[in-house]
Amino acid sequence: MTASQTTAAESINLDLVDSAVYRRNSQPGAMIGILQEVQSIYGYLPRKAILRIAELTHEPAADIYGIITFYAQFRLQPQGKHVIKVCHGTACHLNGAEKLTEAVCQCTGAKTGETSIDGKFTIEKVACIGCCSLAPTIMIDDSTYGRLTPDSVK
Repeated sequence: MTASQTTAAESINLDLVDSAVYRRNSQPGAMIGILQEVQSIYGYLPRKAILRIAELTHEPAADIYGIITFYAQFRLQPQGKHVIKVCHGTACHLNGAEKLTEAVCQCTGAKTGETSIDGKFTIEKVACIGCCSLAPTIMIDDSTYGRLTPDSVK
């Protein structure tokens, strides 16, 4: 975690977490909704927020972490300014997705599943972007790029 990420984690406004819990906790199966709302506030689920959710819902923090790690939608670390998703579906895999991923990681300085030290890029391997005819493909934020090579991705 970088210094700016640590500072951000220390400045969590627990009143916002409290509001999310109080608004949803009376509903059956509310935990996923609570986690989604808290993640939408911070962009990820800070440790302090998870512990506060556990305290207010009387659910063990370990159970909450179990939910967070089970569902791919939840993040425990802040994402970079730009999220790069590299498709590893069948068509992309057969057309060089692994080498493309290596090139993206080399260019950004981030490892797959992590954020670069400068906080600019988060790299994710995804199962399918849905652009098989353009394989291999990546998404940078909301834009899709296809027919890439390790050289062209630079």
